[in-house]
Amino acid sequence: MTPSRREIMAGTGVLTLSAALPSMARAAARTSNRPPLAKRNFTSPAIEAEIARVKAKIADPKLAWMFENCYPNTLDTTVELGMVDGKPDTFVITGDIDAMWLRDSSAQVQPYVHLAARDAKLRQMFQGLIQRQARCILIDPYANAFMKDPGAMSNLDWSQKDRTDMKPGVAERKWEIDSLCYPMRLAHSYWMRTRDKTPFDDTWSRAAKLSVETFRVQQRLHGPGPYHFQREAFVPSDSLMLSGYGRPTRKIGLIHSMFRPSDDACLYPFLIPSNLFAVSALRKVAQLHRETRRDEQAAADAEALAKEVETVLHAHALIPDGQGGQVWAYEIDGFGNWVFMDDANVPSLSGLAIIDAVDGDDALFRRTAERAWSDRNPYFFRGKAAEGIGGPHIGLNMIWPMSIITHAMNAKDDATVRQCLHWLKTTDGGTGFMHESFNKDDPTDFTRKWFAWANALFGQLIVELADHRPALLSGTI
Repeated sequence: MTPSRREIMAGTGVLTLSAALPSMARAAARTSNRPPLAKRNFTSPAIEAEIARVKAKIADPKLAWMFENCYPNTLDTTVELGMVDGKPDTFVITGDIDAMWLRDSSAQVQPYVHLAARDAKLRQMFQGLIQRQARCILIDPYANAFMKDPGAMSNLDWSQKDRTDMKPGVAERKWEIDSLCYPMRLAHSYWMRTRDKTPFDDTWSRAAKLSVETFRVQQRLHGPGPYHFQREAFVPSDSLMLSGYGRPTRKIGLIHSMFRPSDDACLYPFLIPSNLFAVSALRKVAQLHRETRRDEQAAADAEALAKEVETVLHAHALIPDGQGGQVWAYEIDGFGNWVFMDDANVPSLSGLAIIDAVDGDDALFRRTAERAWSDRNPYFFRGKAAEGIGGPHIGLNMIWPMSIITHAMNAKDDATVRQCLHWLKTTDGGTGFMHESFNKDDPTDFTRKWFAWANALFGQLIVELADHRPALLSGTI
């Protein structure tokens, strides 16, 4: 049996240096882990200036070192620039897997978008990625990951025998709602920061309309639609039951998602965090249609679907919180069955605010996130090293740094943020980078040494703190 994405991990980390080492040795150990300048995939003066600006506000030397390593990691190591038909083309691998996930690539560059207006080269990178994502969606809106060569068949070992409609250019074909939401959000962020219409051409328009149409089809109001997926795998969550169409649902108007952002199969196909994300993303793409293309019909179609899904969510996706109130379910099936849990991968119940799916001050969201960060969530773990949320993708007792970062971004009180920063600082396994997950009792037991999404999110947290809560970075963590 060939390994799956869940089995790709970069061994164990390295023990952190003892505090007893001489100060010179500790300083040497904190030499930048960035590639030499000549070997960096992409450089930007605006990014380098941002690193210097933010790093100067971080008093803790290890935290400053980790920020300098993590924040530019996507640009240093995963971005590949080119040209297609005379237009910029940007391919962004996820890290240690040589393929581009629509979700990961969007999230990896999101922390740089606020600087795009200052740097023409950075704008070109965004233009190329928005265009590449559009071309990928036009290849197959149901795919989650793509090859650099749009004519190549997948070279990922685990997807070679998948029973689905694989097409050239597709690396993996797991249907996840967020795979279409993230490009909508990224394109909108770029537009709001730059007012640059360059990437919003006919190709982008066709892909955006196909994304909305795909959401409509996956409401399954008129039949199951074309998507099906099965995989020979030891892990049940790598495949779908009932001939590859997933568990039965009552068709209530929500969008079916066969897989979670973790690439694990859903228990119930109405994945609530992703449906909430779709509502927000559809409204963003409507604004883009209207402002960049003057396409009122496309805008109206997206807004109508957003309103429809939003109404159904409030009618069917709220469940008892066990304390006399209500919270969002994680997944439902429309028949009245639901599961409450959370998974570290965003969109998650905990991560709704950081992707603009809800207001961060919304009482329902805060109550839901509070329950997710507790023993009510079967994938919440407390250990000697830290506490946080994991998920079935890696297994029990493995905390994802992404969940700790999300918890810090949600926090209103300084003490919680400081605690999260301490956990992040002390669970890197001595590498100076974030990882996919680490053992709750032993941070040297981690997965994925090179995981650019987690690095980017950590960098985003530090930038936000430097701008809005600088006092939290002014002391030793």
